[in-house]
Amino acid sequence: MVRIVRSCLQSMLKLVNSLIGMVGIAMILYAVWLIRQWQEQMGNLPFAYSDHPVPWFIYSFLGLGAILCVVTCAGHIAAETVNGCCLYLYMGFIVLLVMVEGGVVADIFLNRDWKKDFPEDPSGAFHQFSKFIKSNFKICKWLGLSIVCVQGLSVLLAMLLKALGPHPYRHYDSDDEYNVSTVALLQDGRQPPPYVVGEPMYGAKSGAWAVRINERANR
Repeated sequence: MVRIVRSCLQSMLKLVNSLIGMVGIAMILYAVWLIRQWQEQMGNLPFAYSDHPVPWFIYSFLGLGAILCVVTCAGHIAAETVNGCCLYLYMGFIVLLVMVEGGVVADIFLNRDWKKDFPEDPSGAFHQFSKFIKSNFKICKWLGLSIVCVQGLSVLLAMLLKALGPHPYRHYDSDDEYNVSTVALLQDGRQPPPYVVGEPMYGAKSGAWAVRINERANR
């Protein structure tokens, strides 16, 4: 029963983790498209011009998408191996991302001049992105809440998987903690017959027995 529950939790964690990876891939593709637009606007590579400020929004978007992809890979490894260190590291990354997202959202809603907290973006992508969010606020709100719920669900599944522990047939602390007969597919589970170490015993020979009978008869 525990094995079935563990397998279901592993599959669910991989599925939820894949959704986070899809968000990361979408952010990377959007950032690449913005970089392409910036190159066409400048006529050359953006980092080739030292006089122009760096388009921080594009690179931040690209870096955040890459981080989400790395976290997704770590989550798949943690879900497959059920390793305690990997699960704790995965949960730490997710919690840190949720805290950063919560801080940004709180600053936007509580601070009226929140745009002044961010540096100027020469590419104009930040202005276009904020304008798109304002025009589609309801859709973006539910999309953001869905992403946060997915992240919270991934942390919950990782905690439940950590509570169940690793598979008993995959991880052993010592060779004395498992029975050889339970791993007959991995090695020969037949145990040798018990034996007793002692002095060798020899059976009496028929010729010697006949000589003793003849000696007694001659007496």
